[in-house]
Amino acid sequence: MKLSEILKGINVLSAAASDDTEITGVCYDSRRVKSGDLFVAVRGYESDGHKYIPMAVEKGCAAVLCEKAPAGNVPYVQTNDSRLGLALAARNFYGDPSREMKVIGITGTNGKTTTTILIKQILEKTIGAKVGLIGSISNMIGDEEFHAEHTTPESCDLQALFRQMADAGCTHCVMEVSSHSLVLRRVAGVHFAVGLFTNLTQDHLDFHNTMEEYAKAKAMLFPMCEKTAANADDPWTETVMKDAPQPVYTFSAKSDSASLTARDIRLAPSGVRFCALEEGELVRVKTNLPGQFSVYNALAAISCARLLGVSLADAAAALETAHGAKGRVEPVPTDGDYSIFIDYAVTPDAIENVLTTLRGIAPKRLVMLFGAGGDRDRKKRPIMGKLSADIADFVIVTSDNPRTEDPMSIIEEILPGVRAGKAPYKVICDRPEAIRWAIDHHEPSDVILLCGKGHEDYQIIGHEKIHMDEREIVADYLAERAKRT
Repeated sequence: MKLSEILKGINVLSAAASDDTEITGVCYDSRRVKSGDLFVAVRGYESDGHKYIPMAVEKGCAAVLCEKAPAGNVPYVQTNDSRLGLALAARNFYGDPSREMKVIGITGTNGKTTTTILIKQILEKTIGAKVGLIGSISNMIGDEEFHAEHTTPESCDLQALFRQMADAGCTHCVMEVSSHSLVLRRVAGVHFAVGLFTNLTQDHLDFHNTMEEYAKAKAMLFPMCEKTAANADDPWTETVMKDAPQPVYTFSAKSDSASLTARDIRLAPSGVRFCALEEGELVRVKTNLPGQFSVYNALAAISCARLLGVSLADAAAALETAHGAKGRVEPVPTDGDYSIFIDYAVTPDAIENVLTTLRGIAPKRLVMLFGAGGDRDRKKRPIMGKLSADIADFVIVTSDNPRTEDPMSIIEEILPGVRAGKAPYKVICDRPEAIRWAIDHHEPSDVILLCGKGHEDYQIIGHEKIHMDEREIVADYLAERAKRT
């Protein structure tokens, strides 16, 4: 592909490269540059890609796209925003694949992962679609599953994945769109058939600083969408959706004024039941996913399906056999009359939701085991501690992806909240040891929640991922206990 074709839509300030230069790939990582590539020098938070232009040239890149003109005789194109340039160059190189499918983008603090999975299943069951999925647990092309490094891949990787999906016959792609990816322009140039907003609660304030900036980041998705849907019950919806195409299809579990309303909600350990009302049409909805938040996830999935032309009755019927996401209120086998659940909740709102759900099925004690991620929003740590100690009957504070922080320092920032709550607590920094302690000290009929890891099968210590799957920890320890008895 000619350089001139790659540069379509990119603001070119100056150039010292021929428009006829043949480009065989687009790359932003100098370690992965191949001969003939366009190397895009991106200014990152930890490193500046401009420093690696000599390495890219040495490895045979055909041209460089950058914000600062490089020294020497280097064929380059200068732009004002190389992150945006990377996204548009990748879109052009891969032939704008998002326009060959209906792409559904879901943003919000909580519910994104489960909602994407529900939408995928609805579309597969109702219209026989082949659906790609991009999310925090994994990426999928139909039934084929791939590892996901980020909730939303870097723009070049994202466009390559779109191309794979389109070439494999995917008619739809449903994806989680993180606030980071919006600010960092990873989804720039993507054509979204539908954009959906779930909710906004405190998270990522280490990156966005304020809730207002966080909401502003989420709002960046919706001008890129043909149609939009949003949670009418969330106080941030008006702010987030102010530039969205109108009308916005809204869903609610509280108000009859929304486009789609849940009535007669019934919560049970086995799942939720409610009636979905849309313009006078009433259908019964059953899911095997427990908790009030599952009502919202189901409403969000139905809303998206409706915007894609699926009937209300068909969408509701598809949800009856739909399954949720790994690590979301996931039961783990035990050796006695107590229960263990694994959940990913890492925000105050998500913790309150999952604890409230399990509170409703815990016949006696609800035991909460959790920590907080290092190098992330520190303001939420005591809030999470207070919620845990107010709702649970016993709290175990431990480590969770400490990254470059000292694990005990993180725990010390959680404890003021725990101490302000009602429940007794214990600190065990080593997470596997904490899980084993919780098992050894359980009481009959206890419900134990292992919170924060969810689908993750690792612990991040420093910059290294160390294998740690809580399912394996529980299973191995129960086997060890059985040998001792």
